[in-house]
Amino acid sequence: MWGFTGILGKLIGIDALYIVWYRILIAFSSLAIGLYLLKMPMRIPDRKFMLKTLGVGIIVATHWITFYTSIQLSTASLGILCLSTTTLHVTWLEPLVFKKRFSWIEFLFSCLVIFGIWFVSDSFKPQEMIALMIGLFSALCAAFFSVFNAKLAEDIPSSSITLHEMAIGLVFMTIVLASRGMLNEKMFEMTAQDAAWLLFLGILCTSFAFLATIEVMKKLGAFTVSLSINLEPVYTILLAIPILSEDELLNGDFYVGSAMIIAVVIANAIYKAWVRAKAEKLKLNK
Repeated sequence: MWGFTGILGKLIGIDALYIVWYRILIAFSSLAIGLYLLKMPMRIPDRKFMLKTLGVGIIVATHWITFYTSIQLSTASLGILCLSTTTLHVTWLEPLVFKKRFSWIEFLFSCLVIFGIWFVSDSFKPQEMIALMIGLFSALCAAFFSVFNAKLAEDIPSSSITLHEMAIGLVFMTIVLASRGMLNEKMFEMTAQDAAWLLFLGILCTSFAFLATIEVMKKLGAFTVSLSINLEPVYTILLAIPILSEDELLNGDFYVGSAMIIAVVIANAIYKAWVRAKAEKLKLNK
């Protein structure tokens, strides 16, 4: 499901802003129904946490806007590859938010990701460079909402956080569309195929993926699930070849750089698991 999000940015033939608006609308509606039926927490009683959650919701919407804009300007593979640089920003942001020690090994991993991006973009045309810049900004937004959500989750159920972020995201996107004069009948002009893909994106790739991740994490643990999500670039690139024929648009340097970035992402996940296991062992010995 995670891997399909980038593919759908190419398959859906409407403006990126409309894609995000519909994704949030459908996700919010289906998530609210799902949480109600599963009797999962939906409220945030504390006003301070409510305001923080709403702020993060705007960051989430901004991330999706820039993510789909990057994909529509280039390829799904490039858009999702930019997202791999999220780890670079998490490296410096997480210690600030959680008051943790700065990890030089994670910083090294991040530098290797930057090298991979440079390798990939060496022969880019001007429009592809614009798409790259927008995609990298999208990754920055992804790092912010990932770290802030992890902080909020210490005090608020994840289901409540996501539901409220979708709600404010919908309000924010409606304001953005209105300010650009795009809140008109044109937003309803789409093919039946576009409508079907939007439902797939909003229900399965967003609401279902969120609820399934929570349930699977209870059975398999956070590391296995995190590793699966970190492999999103692999899923997207493999799906983009048969579905979008992107292998005809991408050169050998792209795949070499992609392999480097994906290898670093996996190595980073394994390293974090080793650090976590070592910390737990020390705690048991004490």
